[in-house]
Amino acid sequence: MILREIGSTGIQVSGIGLGAMPLSIAGRPEPDQAFAVIQAYLDGGGSFIDTANVYCLDDGDLGHNERLIAQALQRLGRSQDVVVASKGGLRRPKGDWVVDASPGWLRTSCEQSLKALGRQCIELYQLHAVDTRVGLLASLETLVELRKEGKIRHIGLSNVTLAQLRQALALTPIASVQNRCNPFERDDLDNGLLDFCAEHAISYIPHSPVGGHHGHVRLQRCEPLKRLAAKYQASPYQLVLAWFLAMGGHVLPIPGASRVASIRDSLAATELALEPGDIELIDRLPAAA
Repeated sequence: MILREIGSTGIQVSGIGLGAMPLSIAGRPEPDQAFAVIQAYLDGGGSFIDTANVYCLDDGDLGHNERLIAQALQRLGRSQDVVVASKGGLRRPKGDWVVDASPGWLRTSCEQSLKALGRQCIELYQLHAVDTRVGLLASLETLVELRKEGKIRHIGLSNVTLAQLRQALALTPIASVQNRCNPFERDDLDNGLLDFCAEHAISYIPHSPVGGHHGHVRLQRCEPLKRLAAKYQASPYQLVLAWFLAMGGHVLPIPGASRVASIRDSLAATELALEPGDIELIDRLPAAA
């Protein structure tokens, strides 16, 4: 299994993470199937699970995903083998996604996540989104306080711009950036953010690395990827994940999965070594697809 270091923390995890959100939102699988997905990920060598308190149905269901992960890890006796990263800064009123990164809610969210995960400290805690009402620095100051109290070990950011990342670094070290990125949504590849992360030893964690449901459909219909899939005897999803891994040791994709077959397929991407010309072909997919 390919390994990745989270930022410059010294913490090493598997090169493919598990985006656990599909296990808890609308359309989620039954608990036994969700546990089976987590077990298949661990059995395949995985050691990084991404979650958040708002990976649930609504505000009455907060922490569902974190509790599910904690229960699965405890049942499997693997709680110490996995880095579980969580996030705070959103709410789910009536199932909506609403930004609230106010200091009070961030602190409450973190403390609730600690309880849900059954942990004394969260290794990587990421600001889920910038709250323009309170400002990035006010949210970060709360995370710094939580780190000083030993409730989180490292701070990350999610859904941020390069300018916001620069602003955050002026206040505190940042271990990771988690943004939406895939061959068809490649802003961070073109605007310098991904390169900036490499230069500053910050892990870049692309979520929705194959573009969610619509991206799945688009990848299946993409003729250049079909040809590559035949060449490598791999799925289009494996090719895209291998493409991310080829970008450098700072890139840690976290494909979501709600089926055992899906996460096994994703983990197999670590066995692919793409030729330079094929990496360039995927680089050009928005124009070629």
